[in-house]
Formats: sequence, C-alpha cells, structure tokens
Amino acid sequence: MNEAEYQRPPIKVALMGLGRSMFADHYPVFRRHPALFRVVAACDLLKDRRDLVAKDYPECRMFRQFADMLDERDIDLVDIATCTNDHVQHAMMSLKKGFWTLVETPMALTPDEAQILRGQAQKSRNRLLVLQRGLFSPAFLLARQAIGDPRLGPINQIRVRREDYVRRDDWQCVKRLGGGAAYYEMTDLILQTLRLLPSAPVQMWSELKRIASLGDAEDYAHVCLKTRDMVSADVEFNGGCLPSERAPAFEIRGERGVFKVAQGATEGQITMIDPKFAFPRRRSSVRTPPIGDLHEEFPVVTETVTLPKGTLTGPSAFWKHVYDTVRTAAPFPLQLEESIEAVRFSHLMKKTSPFGK
Repeated sequence: MNEAEYQRPPIKVALMGLGRSMFADHYPVFRRHPALFRVVAACDLLKDRRDLVAKDYPECRMFRQFADMLDERDIDLVDIATCTNDHVQHAMMSLKKGFWTLVETPMALTPDEAQILRGQAQKSRNRLLVLQRGLFSPAFLLARQAIGDPRLGPINQIRVRREDYVRRDDWQCVKRLGGGAAYYEMTDLILQTLRLLPSAPVQMWSELKRIASLGDAEDYAHVCLKTRDMVSADVEFNGGCLPSERAPAFEIRGERGVFKVAQGATEGQITMIDPKFAFPRRRSSVRTPPIGDLHEEFPVVTETVTLPKGTLTGPSAFWKHVYDTVRTAAPFPLQLEESIEAVRFSHLMKKTSPFGK
C-alpha cells in the first residue's frame, strides 16, 4: 500500500472491543499505516486493554461504555470487534449515529438479524462494511484466477479447506455467546465458495461436531453445495487437524486438470493434461468390449501459478478498500447481500445440525 499517493487526511477510527481479533487483525494495520488511519477513541470494559492503545495513541479518548463513545463527533469510522451476538446491536447503534461502521464477521447470527441490520444501513446512507478477510487472501485470489484458466477444462468440483489444531477456550467456543466454527470460520469460507461457483447452489448438506475445542460449540464444520449445472463444492473447517495432515486450501478440479494451493501460500500449481495434446477420436459402443485395459497414455504437465505483479493481498488490501470507500466514495468490493447470504448458509448449518442447537 503506497501511502504517498493518498492526499486526503487519515480516517479517524474508534475501536469497539479490544480483544484478540482487534489486536491481531485490525490494530496492526492502523499502526502500520498512520497516513491512512488514526485511532482517536477506544472502548472496552477492561482498563488494561485500553492502556495498550493509550501507549501508542496518548491522545486517544478512552471509554468503558459504547454509547458514551458514540457521543463523540470527531469520528469517521467505528470498528466493531465485540462478541458475535453483540454485532447487530453495536452496529445498529453506530449506524444510527451516522458513522461509517465496520463489523467483524459474522455480521449477524440469523438472516432475519442480518436483514434488520441491512435496513438500518440503507437508512444510514449504506455506511456498513463487513470484514470478510478471506476475499483478500493470496490463496483465494489464486483460486479465482484459476477458475477462469482454460487449461483446466470445464470445472466440475471445488474443494475449500481451512485447518488448524487449537484447544480453544474463549467465548468463540460457547454456544450461548454465538460461538462455533459455523459462524467464526464458515461465513468466510462460504463467501469464498460462492464467489468461485458458476451459479448459486440449489442443494446443501452439512454437519457440525466438536473435536479439540474446550467449549460446547463446534470446531468442525462441513458443508457440501451443488449448483444446477452440476458443479459441486466441498467446504470444510477443521479445528482439530494435525499440521502434517492438512489438505490444500483450495482445489479446483476440471475435465483436463486440477489446481491446488496450500493454506497461506502465495503461489499454486496446475497439474493438467498437456494443452498441446488432443485425444484421438473415439465413440462408445454397446458391443462386447475387447479384453484389455481401457486406460490411455497421455502427457501430464505441472505449472506454477502466481498472481500478477503488484497485486495487493491480505489485510492491507482490505483496509485500502476501506480507506478508498470512506474517503473517496469508491465502490466497496463486497456487496452487503453477499455477507447476508453467507450468514444464511451458516445459520442453516446451525439450524439443521443436532450439534448446532
């Protein structure tokens, strides 16, 4: 992100919820790009969390109550990273005050809640943004690029995986607080999948279970989707998978080849039938087949796939879009309806699984 090209003042950011997500995914970007973002207010019940912000931003105004912080007027963007089941309430409060509002995924726990939030966003001049970090990961951008690669042939299957091994013990593994992998991971993976599929899914199967988590919510979520044109997607988050056993983050299978990219990788590979090779013409027959193997010999080649030089990825890419949208009214690359659709599928997984209830 080249800050020299930005002539407008930095976005004045107010932080709501100083937890792991804020300090892992949001706060480092603000510290790294002071010409684009300046933290002017922060809210959390814990003083030691507020003190962490005060060390970096001595002039930042501190609050214990969200409503008090929203009474401040010298704010451009309210960044919400609170407990999942508080997202709608806190985003509604911010939007009603007229602030640009960014909310962590999932934006809501049910489609009805998401529509309520959408209604308020429309009343507030469409100032609601949802953090869907997966849309800017290098692996996903490579998968998007591979979907249109003619060397794969017609696509018939997509596999999406995110795997970890963590004995989670925070509120994200507690059902009554809106925890569970169907919400904290799958909304992002489903959104990636919907972007990759050629059309909307018409069939769905899913399962949830707990493997390594210490709470009562699931840390394993698996969903299979199928479109009318018979392209299937197999999507899985596994919070109890050993590092040595992890599958590619994305695998796209076509008639002539397969694309794979590992989790966290910045380049992928296409293994395919040599594009220069053409199978000899044959026809099927109902006659008694000759004795012998039906397999044919054909050349297979593997090529590395990279993103175009200069492609911005990861958190910097997302927050650049945030800056451009807030400061220059540039279109945001994620439609609110897409996030709502991801919530709908995650809610269906919870609603139809005995473990999710």
